[in-house]
Amino acid sequence: MITVALAKGALLKDSVQRFQAAGLDFSVLLDPGNRQLMVPSPCGRARALLVRNADVPVYVAYGQAQLGVVGFDVLLEHQLPVSPLVDLGFGGCRMAVAVKTSSGYRKAADLPAHCRVASKFTRCAERFFSQLDLPVELIHLTGSVELGPITGMSEAIVDLVATGRTLRDNGLVAIEDLFESTARLIGHPLALRLDQGPLQEVIDSIAAATESATERAGSAVPAVGAAAS
Repeated sequence: MITVALAKGALLKDSVQRFQAAGLDFSVLLDPGNRQLMVPSPCGRARALLVRNADVPVYVAYGQAQLGVVGFDVLLEHQLPVSPLVDLGFGGCRMAVAVKTSSGYRKAADLPAHCRVASKFTRCAERFFSQLDLPVELIHLTGSVELGPITGMSEAIVDLVATGRTLRDNGLVAIEDLFESTARLIGHPLALRLDQGPLQEVIDSIAAATESATERAGSAVPAVGAAAS
């Protein structure tokens, strides 16, 4: 039986839909009344584990799941031995440096040396500021990092930004992006090597569904010069 680690929250609905395209139905996870953390697909070929986003690559790396769906940001932050398989294209956001709107900083290099930067993603932040050759003091927070600059605990934050509304509502602005992030299908390396076909069939089906979804999204974009509806 194939075990799949799926993340709670924003990625779950699209993740379930992609696996449905591969013939694996985990839609019970979308039921608000569901309290099960491990559910089988009705076909009997697979089961899904419902875990936190950051735990998806852990379950895959330790072989408790052969496949998983996780944000690219988590892969970069945790650097666990998993195989990236498919860029699923949904869950798009960006990792960015943000400061108080009133700070006057316009890019990350404007920040003073040895200033404090708050983040959930301290490894990503450390690599970024090392590449800038800008020494900073990183403060690890697990939530509401926007409070760092608001309270004066930090000069800046490094965090995921989707629409930017949370930043604006709290008087912050993104001044520089580290990278773009989307959901990724990942696999356990040994399971992939030992696979006799069933695992690859699921991967191929998800890849095909992703390509189809990308094509549909592209065709939905109006051509340049087209009249607005």
